[in-house]
Amino acid sequence: MSNTITTTDFNFPNQKSVYRGKVREVYNINDDLLVMVATDRLSAFDVVLPKGIPYKGQILNQIATKFMELTQDIVPNWLIATPDPSVAVGHLCTPFKVEMVIRGYLSGHASREYALEKREICGVKMVEGLKENDKFPEPIITPTTKADNGEHDADISREAILSKGIVTEEDYLVLEKYTRALFQRGTEIAASRGLILVDTKYEFGKTKDGVIVLIDEIHTPDSSRYFYAEGYQERQDKGEEQKQLSKEFVRRWLIENGFQGLEGQQIPNMTDEYIETVSERYIELYENILGEKFVKADISNINERIEKNVVAYLGNR
Repeated sequence: MSNTITTTDFNFPNQKSVYRGKVREVYNINDDLLVMVATDRLSAFDVVLPKGIPYKGQILNQIATKFMELTQDIVPNWLIATPDPSVAVGHLCTPFKVEMVIRGYLSGHASREYALEKREICGVKMVEGLKENDKFPEPIITPTTKADNGEHDADISREAILSKGIVTEEDYLVLEKYTRALFQRGTEIAASRGLILVDTKYEFGKTKDGVIVLIDEIHTPDSSRYFYAEGYQERQDKGEEQKQLSKEFVRRWLIENGFQGLEGQQIPNMTDEYIETVSERYIELYENILGEKFVKADISNINERIEKNVVAYLGNR
């Protein structure tokens, strides 16, 4: 089985603390920089699965980096450098406690709610007469709370965010504006690759200077859902499933094997063969989303490689 990175225990120069998310581990350097390591962990239904996926961290990190570059003219972001294929270094920011989810199509969570006869999600009305994967008349913003480790993110309306003081109205208007601008740009880039950006989520933070910036990942298969544009309408007309580029295929496999992250459910065994197919799908996602060949980094000793690259980068600053 290929070497993967599922946990890290670095001690970088001037390191203050480390935060471990579902997939990323974030090292605070001198209350100034953040070193974000994209591990090969795979999470679904807010649960981290027991085995890593070869090259997944590298894939997510490189897609996010590319899209940060392609959107920095419309929305400022936290990124400074990528000293290693699996690492991003950026400005220390205070994250907002909400994730900005935007949906152009009735898919995933929204379609599951719609199937339950619900016509409102996060305080936003959904029109009647849609079927799964139909396009919304206009993209809708359906925020979620940013849950602490081990907790589930929960839907929340704009009204609740403001009334609970989670985000000020002034800041929230900026988050909404940035979310729509990023989704528009992402939609255009996806279309140029023969893809449809179906839905995605963005996270934002504030720098020490009080500037709102995009943080974390953007337009990756973990944070976004893509369809192939070719044949989309035909499949909709026939009531067929859409060809997807997202980690929905992992969720489907888990559901088929009796797991949805609910209490008492066992995570099904992921064989080496299955993990290999997931890795191959992620590489396919990368090549389709970015329109370029994926170059595998040396994974003979990932931890050692990352430590060496990050220490060298910090030493040269």
